[in-house]
Amino acid sequence: MNRDLTKGNVTGTMLLFAVPMILGNMLQQCYNLADTWIVGKFVGSDALAAVGSAYTLMTFLTSLILGMCMGSGALFSISFGRKDIRKMKEYIVSSFGMVLGITLLLMLLSFVLLHPILRLMQIPGEIYDMMLRYVRWILSGLLFIFLYNYFAFLLRSTGNSIVPLVFLGISSVLNIGLDYWFVAVWNMGVEGAAQATVLSQAVSGIGIAFYSFIKEPVLNLKELKREKIRVKKELLGEIFSYSSATGVQQSVMNFGILMVQGLVNSFGTAVMAAFAAGVKIDTLAYMPAQEFGNAYSIFISQNYGAGEEKRIKKGTKSAAGIVLGFCVVVSAGVYFLATNLMEIFISGEETEIIRIGAGYLRIEGMCYCGIGILFLLYGYFRAIEKPKISLVLTIISLGTRVVLAYVFAPIFGVGAIWWAIPIGWGLADVSGGILMKRNHKKK
Repeated sequence: MNRDLTKGNVTGTMLLFAVPMILGNMLQQCYNLADTWIVGKFVGSDALAAVGSAYTLMTFLTSLILGMCMGSGALFSISFGRKDIRKMKEYIVSSFGMVLGITLLLMLLSFVLLHPILRLMQIPGEIYDMMLRYVRWILSGLLFIFLYNYFAFLLRSTGNSIVPLVFLGISSVLNIGLDYWFVAVWNMGVEGAAQATVLSQAVSGIGIAFYSFIKEPVLNLKELKREKIRVKKELLGEIFSYSSATGVQQSVMNFGILMVQGLVNSFGTAVMAAFAAGVKIDTLAYMPAQEFGNAYSIFISQNYGAGEEKRIKKGTKSAAGIVLGFCVVVSAGVYFLATNLMEIFISGEETEIIRIGAGYLRIEGMCYCGIGILFLLYGYFRAIEKPKISLVLTIISLGTRVVLAYVFAPIFGVGAIWWAIPIGWGLADVSGGILMKRNHKKK
């Protein structure tokens, strides 16, 4: 199932590799959508607001894990492109223990600091206990999130995007079934939704880990022992520098979102519920562009390792055309169907929540091309061993968003928060384009 991305038609190779990743991310969003839809329909709007705010918090907490796995995967992919399999094995062995340790530390700190975090988010009193119970269960699944993402990025680095999709598909179907059973049938409330998610994550995380050790040649334990592949201190610094830059980038991205969530929460539960549903729709709408950006990044990293400069340039032009075309179509759909999309998650009787959420979606829906290009820029710089530039672009995007939202929301209302988001995307795109041109000139 492994695919060499340094050979064959550029556009066709990227698309064939990207499609399973896009489908996998769509299935992953189904987990979150299942929580939102079932909780909103069977528990109520307060529960929806709690789960929505918890989603933003958990996205922030898991972003460091995801970023570390993503950064490690980039190093694996570059080594695979260079055909330096021994170096790749050394990266794998050294990075696994490091990222696992960081995951366990994050779990511990999150449990200890949960109350201060929720107070910082300005969670309203009427949903505080509900969100606390939900988040405690979700935190217990961080280890499974690490396992799935680590081995998924490892497999993708060798061109295998099918197996991660299979395990995620199994997990998603299980999650939706358990969600309905625990919440709608057994009336377990938000805790039931959280337990369903954790059990499903355990299936995907443990399952893909076992598969990788059994089927993936670079993880053959006998060969690793024979070749004396061990943790190398000199590699730990390199891996940490690379992976932490990607991890911090993901964390900064979601910390900015978390700060915006805190500002949204100050406008009351109606705005919270609208934002919770709107963000889920938003995320699903531009998710294929995001995952295509990740596939593009792996394509670039393999070709960067192989020294295929012409394929990198051709692939970049092709990727930009694909992403822009997709985003134009999706932008139009979300803009014109905003109210209908909100009614998927919110009862038609909740007219105020639907109105607020539709306003959010129309503003974001006009600007998806901005986030689509930004995903490509993140992937490009991560792939050419410049992950710190991706971090800089994230700071520009999120910094702009947070500053504008906090300055203008008290004056112009919640709409100022919605407009701050695409303005941040645009500034980061311009900055990234300038830095990319400078990089090409230096080469």
